[in-house]
Amino acid sequence: MNAFGLIQIGLILLCTTITSGPQCNHLHLQQRKVIENSLQLLDKMGKNFPQQCLREKISFRFPKQILQPRQKETVKVAIEEIFRHIFYIFSKNLTLAAWDSTALDQLQNGLYHQIEHLESCATKKHIRYCWSKDVSRLKLKKYFKKIDCFLKDKQHNLCSWEISRAEIRKCLQLIDKMTRKINKVNILSLLLVMDVS
Repeated sequence: MNAFGLIQIGLILLCTTITSGPQCNHLHLQQRKVIENSLQLLDKMGKNFPQQCLREKISFRFPKQILQPRQKETVKVAIEEIFRHIFYIFSKNLTLAAWDSTALDQLQNGLYHQIEHLESCATKKHIRYCWSKDVSRLKLKKYFKKIDCFLKDKQHNLCSWEISRAEIRKCLQLIDKMTRKINKVNILSLLLVMDVS
C-alpha cells in the first residue's frame, strides 16, 4: 500500500475516533441519566405495589458479581446485556399489567437508544468475545430466565408484572450503584496519575 493510502486510512480512523470519542467518554454520565429516567418511568408506569401481591413475592437473586469493577469495558458490555434483557421482558404481553402505556413506551425507547449507544462505544471485540464465553453472562441469562419463567408460570397476571417491575427496579439501582463506584475509582486513579506527574 502506498503512503497516500495509509494517510487516507489514518485520517478516516482519526475522524472516527474524534466523532465517537467524546460521546463515549461521558458514557457513565449518560448511563446514570438513563437509569434515573428509567426508575422514574417504572414508578410512573404503575401505582404502588399491590398489597395482595406480597404473598407471591419471590427472590430472583441478581448475580451482583457481574458488575464488580474488574475491567470497565467488561462492565459496559454486562450493562448493555442487562438493558437488552429488561427491554425484552417489557416487550412481552402486558395487557394484564394495566400500566401507563406512554411511560412504558418511553422506558423501552430509552433502553433501546442506550443499547445502541453502548454497542457503538464497545470498540473492543475481544472483550465482547470473552464476555460471550464468560460464566457471569450465563448467570445473568439465568437470572432473567427466572423472571421470564415466573411471568409465564403466572400467565403474565397483574402480580407477576408488579413483582417483575419491582425486581427490575432493584436491578437498575444496583447498576447505578456500581457505575458510581467505578467512576469514583476512575477519578481517584486519574488524580493519582496527575499527582505523580
